[in-house]
Amino acid sequence: MENIIVVLDDATHALNQVLPMRKEGVKTHWILLACPPRLTRHISRWVNQGSRNAWRKRWAQDLLAQVQPGLTQAGDTCELRVLTGNLVEMTEALQKEFALARVLDARRPKVGHNLEPATANQPVNLAGAWAVPGGTAALGAMIILATE
Repeated sequence: MENIIVVLDDATHALNQVLPMRKEGVKTHWILLACPPRLTRHISRWVNQGSRNAWRKRWAQDLLAQVQPGLTQAGDTCELRVLTGNLVEMTEALQKEFALARVLDARRPKVGHNLEPATANQPVNLAGAWAVPGGTAALGAMIILATE
């Protein structure tokens, strides 16, 4: 049985990344590491830590409900873990728990925001940080040219 750790935050994007990796005749144990969106710092005034943890677990269960039917069609198994703390440390702990597990980063990229690496040796893509400022500068130049 093959073990694959999938780091995900969006069901449709993750399924588009994961489903082509399935192999016929090979049973796979999918370890889904759900990365819930971060709550703003202002939410701490109104919500206590227990409520935040309960919301994170509900969010992860909703994500699992969307992803699990696609992954378990061929007899594969799924296991859900919710990210708590540092992503690299949690991924390393899962790799120790599940020997010879591969890691797939299936998080949806966000414009203007660099995602933290899922493993210690994953390269960081800095191109996304300049997407919004470069696009804004180009749009400003087009507006200036259009008005003249």
